[in-house]
Amino acid sequence: MENATLLSQMADNWMLLAMFTLFVGAILWALRPGTRELHNETANIPFRNEDHPGSSETEELQHEQQ
Repeated sequence: MENATLLSQMADNWMLLAMFTLFVGAILWALRPGTRELHNETANIPFRNEDHPGSSETEELQHEQQ
């Protein structure tokens, strides 16, 4: 039984190391050089149509209902 316990503990430790490496890799990938413009563009998606938020189809439907 000691052999199974030892193998279980080794598997747990390797999985912890793999998950930590994946986490650090994801952070480094998100913060890699050259992606500032991409992140800024993505962050501004909700504000693209700030001047005219409604579409013309919505305005036509409102005029027809009145």
